[in-house]
Amino acid sequence: MTNFSFRYASNPIDARKYDTQEIRNQFLIDNLFSENEINLTYSMYDRYIVGGIMPVSKDLKLETIPYLKSENFLDRRELGIVNVGGKGTVTVDGEAFELNKKEALYVGMGAKEVVFSSNEDKPALFYINSAPAHTHFPNKKVTKENAIVIQLGEEKTANKRILNKLIVNEIVQTCQLQMGLTELLPGNVWNTMPAHTHNRRMEAYFYFDLEEGQTISHFMGETQHTRHIFMQNNQAVLSPEWSIHSGAGTSNYSFIWGMAGENLDYSDMDICPPNELR
Repeated sequence: MTNFSFRYASNPIDARKYDTQEIRNQFLIDNLFSENEINLTYSMYDRYIVGGIMPVSKDLKLETIPYLKSENFLDRRELGIVNVGGKGTVTVDGEAFELNKKEALYVGMGAKEVVFSSNEDKPALFYINSAPAHTHFPNKKVTKENAIVIQLGEEKTANKRILNKLIVNEIVQTCQLQMGLTELLPGNVWNTMPAHTHNRRMEAYFYFDLEEGQTISHFMGETQHTRHIFMQNNQAVLSPEWSIHSGAGTSNYSFIWGMAGENLDYSDMDICPPNELR
């Protein structure tokens, strides 16, 4: 079964007036994983799709949705997949790719059939991002060994973390989709500081591996008009091009960042010093 929802883009001036519930309605994606279902959110931010796929007792096929107006999901799109659960398999037009936890797969435009399955009693949890594409690039699996790994942050600022670039242009040819995974080390809680924006691309953040009973406060909004969303494990949030995207948790956690737009340059960002945020 495939469930899907739609989100319009928000004007930053309008977003300043949103109350807590409206901010959550517009930006939070809180229903990613449900047993034997595919859950998709189609966003008007660069027509980005965020989804979760949880095969338990049967395989799940990625079907087209009405917003795409296409016979197959990937007729005019590319797809990024990161497994955040038990061992699973993604079969693309008959070719099987086994994914362990925190391994990724890029699927190029034009694939006709993409099927997801779990290989163990503990179900796989496939987190997916998709963006429009203009040409086909080859499918490619990316393991932690293939990733570009960067050590970031310091203990004294509580943001020591490991950045794993997975589906990025240095490793995988893509049209516009870029994805990576960041792991906060124990005792560290802050991500993406100093905060920044980038007007040429949007992002989506997916938070996982958060201890039960803990929470993450995701900070968003314009640098001088910030807002926050309290989030739980296995939830995602949309980040418009005008918004910062940063967070702090009550314990350490991991998160996947995905983005699309006209620019593939990871370092293209407008940084706001922490003491200038409002």
